Amino acid sequence: MTSLDLAVIGNCMISALVDRRAQIVWSCFPRFDGDPVLSALLDSPEGQSDADQRGVFAIDMIGMQSCEQAYIENTAVLVSTMMDAYGNVVEITDFAPRFKNFDRMFRPPELIRRVRPVKGRPRIRVRLRPHFEWGSQQPTLTRGSNHLRFVGDNRSLRLTTDAPISYVFAERPFVVDKPISFFFGEDEPLRAEADATAREFLDKTVDFWLDWVRSLSIPFDWQEAVIRAAITLKLCNYEETGAIVAALTTSVPEAPNTRRNWDYRYCWLRDAYFVIHALNRLGTTRTMEDYLNYIANIVDDVEAIPDQKDMPPLFSITRSMRLDEYEAEALAGYRGMGPVRVGNAAYTQIQNDAYGSIVLASTHAFFDRRLIRTGNRALFEHLEKLGQRAVEVFDQPDAGPWELRTKASVHTFPSVMCWAACDRLAKIGKMLKREDRAAYWREQADRIHAVIEVRAYSPQRGTFVSSFDGQDLDATLLLLAELNFVKPTDPRFVATVEAIGKTLRRGDLFLRYDTEDDFGLMHTAFMICAFWYVDALNAIGRKDEARDLFEKILALRNSFGLFSEDADFTTGELWGNFPQTYSMVGLINSAVRLSRSWEDAF
Repeated sequence: MTSLDLAVIGNCMISALVDRRAQIVWSCFPRFDGDPVLSALLDSPEGQSDADQRGVFAIDMIGMQSCEQAYIENTAVLVSTMMDAYGNVVEITDFAPRFKNFDRMFRPPELIRRVRPVKGRPRIRVRLRPHFEWGSQQPTLTRGSNHLRFVGDNRSLRLTTDAPISYVFAERPFVVDKPISFFFGEDEPLRAEADATAREFLDKTVDFWLDWVRSLSIPFDWQEAVIRAAITLKLCNYEETGAIVAALTTSVPEAPNTRRNWDYRYCWLRDAYFVIHALNRLGTTRTMEDYLNYIANIVDDVEAIPDQKDMPPLFSITRSMRLDEYEAEALAGYRGMGPVRVGNAAYTQIQNDAYGSIVLASTHAFFDRRLIRTGNRALFEHLEKLGQRAVEVFDQPDAGPWELRTKASVHTFPSVMCWAACDRLAKIGKMLKREDRAAYWREQADRIHAVIEVRAYSPQRGTFVSSFDGQDLDATLLLLAELNFVKPTDPRFVATVEAIGKTLRRGDLFLRYDTEDDFGLMHTAFMICAFWYVDALNAIGRKDEARDLFEKILALRNSFGLFSEDADFTTGELWGNFPQTYSMVGLINSAVRLSRSWEDAF
């Protein structure tokens, strides 16, 4: 059965997901949000045979009995070791090349698979079956002396290999008696010997990741989990522009048969605050700086549009504001659970937390002296325009943090984020010695704070609530202390954390909310909510309980140490788009907060 027990490989240009049979079942070209030429993950009706499988790059061991898989430690390079009933063993190493070359980062849109016989005479069959235009177009297959070309109306891809091309073309089994390599990517010839090139690229890619991990600042506890989360977060970084996508997939359902299928291969401004915090804690300043530059460009883009008042909540990795949503009818969906959606209509929504998200993320540029492109008066003046819009909309209805498609309310979290925009602008103004502006923004922040304290607090419940004058709870209320809206010791916040623990907790996980939305009630838990609860428990002094729950959440990672967006709160099965940046960021932030210090550890 198709599952999310998948590994991710990539090079910050493209990525691929590899299943427990060492099949590549998802990869978009020529970048994260491109055409999924390998899309078996979303084209997998139950009972489908290998013969009928499409959108896959499989290297099948004939008679395989077991497949053991693991990353080369502290890298994004995956090794799969297969054994058959007779003791024959073959090893497949999967990676996307990434290393410094001529003072530039070499990261072509290319996947490399190196196959090595380990024991006996293993036999394999290669099945490479890409398709184009979201599964609607079968490419024409042509062959050369050492390559296959897959030709469509708008693109061509090439497989170059030193394996017997006739066997690969016919999908005929053959014995692997020496190392062989496969290069799959854009239609460009390989101008060097295949296996020597694969070995060189592999060594340099491993060295890159080892050096990158060596530069991380990590907590003493849970090092392996944090390192894997950090590498995964980096793999979701489209380095050319600095964007970081929410996930590498589209339309993996949040829960079975719910039609909660969304395209997450884009960049949400809401995520910016949490991602920047994680990158800062890890010390990955270059990635953080590139992401801040991406966000700064978005501010300029929106300002340049006449009559554009509202900030869109998400953008493409190249900053496009139009992400028109449609359904790819040629793909059956994850386990046959369509629809498969391309684009995301949420870009048309009003989500008022966007202003605070941008200002909070950008605040690092003014206070982090490690950065080359630091904040200045010009950037402050741009951010002030966003702050002014936050003042105007903080008490206005919007779609909220959960992107409700048919309901609008004055949601507490966006209101608090508008307050945070003003609060941080006051601090930036003071740092820049703009005392007049600092005083103005402090006045606005205090006024908004006073309104929220009255409208978003329920004396009947004795807690903060998810919308003005409402009675319901949602998980974003766990963030009020982290955003410095209240102190962790505030009895109102403590009561809110305790109430959320009673009403939204399901086992060791948490619902976003327990009221009906556009699609009914929630049937799975949202992973990051559990990390928010862990952080809130820690903040209010229940530290041992926080650590215990954190350990239980970590146990729900898949066998490669990765999280998706959601999980079944009874079985722990992962659902939702994968790997989910939000979930991995939550893991990093909680681990840093909960870990013993290096000084206290030994």
